[in-house]
Amino acid sequence: MRNGVLVAIGASIVVLIQAFVAILLARYIFSHPVVRNTLLRMGIVIFGILAVYFFIAAKKNRVKEVKIPKHSGRRSFAKGVFVAMINVLPIPYFCALSAAFNVTSVSNNGWVEVGLFTLAAASGTFTALYLYVVGFNRIQNEPRNFAKYSNYFMAALMIVLVVLTLIRMLYGKT
Repeated sequence: MRNGVLVAIGASIVVLIQAFVAILLARYIFSHPVVRNTLLRMGIVIFGILAVYFFIAAKKNRVKEVKIPKHSGRRSFAKGVFVAMINVLPIPYFCALSAAFNVTSVSNNGWVEVGLFTLAAASGTFTALYLYVVGFNRIQNEPRNFAKYSNYFMAALMIVLVVLTLIRMLYGKT
C-alpha cells in the first residue's frame, strides 16, 4: 500500500505542474475570442470522444491480470512521476476544462483561482489514485465490476462536461 501511495503522490505532483501550465496557456488563449471559441468546440469534441470511449470500455468484459512487483518506495515515487510526465493529455484537457468552467467571458483568473484550480487537479488525482490503492484488495476479487462501473462513471462525467461546455457556448458572452 505504501508504494501505491508514493506512486499517487508522484503523479499528483506532476499533475499539479501540468494544471498550472494549462491554466497559463488558457489565460493567453482565452484573451483571443476566436481561439477561445475554437477551444470550446474542441473541448466538446474531446469530452464527447472520451465519453464514447469510456462507455465502450465499460461494455467490454475483458480485464487483464496484473502482477504486482515488489520494489522500493523511491522507485514507486519515480514511477508515478514518470508515468504522469509522459502523459501530456492533461494539459489540453485542463485547458478545455478551464474553458468549460470559466463563468465570465473575460479571462480574469487571479493567482488565487489558478492556485485553487491546480491544487484541485492535483488533490483530485491523488484522491482517485489513493482510493484505488486503498480499495485494491477489495476490487482484486471483482475487477470486472470495478472497471465496468468506473468507466460508466467517467462516461457520465464526460457527458456532464459536454453539456456544461455547450451551455457555456450557447448562453455565455463569447
